[in-house]
Amino acid sequence: MTQNVLGEYRGKPVQKGFDLSGRVALVTGAARGIGRTLAIGLAQAGADIGVTDLETSLDGAKETAREVRRLGRRAVVKPLDVTSTKSIEAGLQQIVQELGAIDILINNAGIIVRKPAFEFSSDDWDSVIAVNLSGVFFCSQIVGRHMAENHGGRIINVSSINGLLGMKQRVSYCASKAGALSLTKVLANEWAQHNINVNAIAPTFLLTPLTERLFNDPSFRHEVMSNQMIKRVGKPEDLVGAVVFLASDSASLITGTTLAVDGGWTAT
Repeated sequence: MTQNVLGEYRGKPVQKGFDLSGRVALVTGAARGIGRTLAIGLAQAGADIGVTDLETSLDGAKETAREVRRLGRRAVVKPLDVTSTKSIEAGLQQIVQELGAIDILINNAGIIVRKPAFEFSSDDWDSVIAVNLSGVFFCSQIVGRHMAENHGGRIINVSSINGLLGMKQRVSYCASKAGALSLTKVLANEWAQHNINVNAIAPTFLLTPLTERLFNDPSFRHEVMSNQMIKRVGKPEDLVGAVVFLASDSASLITGTTLAVDGGWTAT
């Protein structure tokens, strides 16, 4: 049996690659930072992009869309609040009408509240869980139904090394990002039958407009550099290769996994 199977491949190299031409990706939280970078990176690989963010962030989302179009790809901008199933459904329908079936979902939208656990209010807790965990689930559920009705797809959840480690003053953030990693495994198990691959990435702390203040703090910068094997500050661009890979045919046998893009932090 083994010989017969191997014989089928002799002299017939499998062509995979990372070309996303003809595919459509929906990216949440795409107005700036990691979301904008991933949207542009997917477009560089050939995908058309549904650029989504909150209504209040649409100016930034429009700039992301302009960058995508400069690459010769189609882009549409739609408001999408991941804490509202009605908003998710409306955004999905509008993007499908303009770009066609959604092949790739990037669950990137996220927020953080930093304070000691003793000082956390219920609102602090609920707000982070609503976006970082519930939002990931309901976006996956709603877009996943669409994928199941079509040809399958790829879902990639942007988690964090905070989901793998317990870090001070980030109790809800760590809990939500760890929950997203567990969610990734559950959905991968349930949806493989629909040809939907569900994976996650876990980035280290990255330099973005939102984290620039943190990196200007010598003690924070020292903490990051002392824990990473690769002694340089990461940027959103460092995530593009991992996301394009997981969205491509080259990752067709990968599901339910988490790829740490962390400079070796979690390997110590």
